[in-house]
Amino acid sequence: DDIGSQMDRVVTEEQWLQKWDTGNTGFHKEQGHPLLQKYLDVLLNGRSGLRIFFPLCGKAVEMKWLADMGHNVVGVEVSEKALKEFFAEHSLPYCEEPVPEISGAKQFQCTSGNISLYCCSIYDLSSSVVGKFDGVWDRGALVAVNPCDRQRYVSLMITLMEKNSSYLLVTVSYDPNKHKGPPFYVPESEIKSLFG
Repeated sequence: DDIGSQMDRVVTEEQWLQKWDTGNTGFHKEQGHPLLQKYLDVLLNGRSGLRIFFPLCGKAVEMKWLADMGHNVVGVEVSEKALKEFFAEHSLPYCEEPVPEISGAKQFQCTSGNISLYCCSIYDLSSSVVGKFDGVWDRGALVAVNPCDRQRYVSLMITLMEKNSSYLLVTVSYDPNKHKGPPFYVPESEIKSLFG
């Protein structure tokens, strides 16, 4: 599978911040993602009270949805604006504190305690900071990271997963020679080799 001209494409953190600042966020789904509803049973696997990780979470409405079901949600996102909008749009009170282990990072914690969102680069996180997770909802994260960072991203995600955790991954399929991305095209063969 040829990912064409995308291999060297890099989108900087500043460019992502600019998307949020200018409201250029066509990737945000107001109604939540139909695939999460469809495959929720796969993610939960009959378990309750899970710790669920949202990489590059933006202001995903599913975080509130899963928290309301009694799960603990942790997200990471570089845009502070996105995180503040999430709490505002759901009328959720929160407190903000620095993250001692990560210079410049902030943690936004819902006062009810079951949603914690980190404002920093995902690559600054580790299991010693955020712990491990029973489930991951990767909707638009793997396909958003720069192709050259994929291995690093997946290696990190593997260290954040409990032994029996479920990883739900949404990818996009198209001809990578016709679009420069993001979202980037990640062929199934590459997903298999990345996650082993």
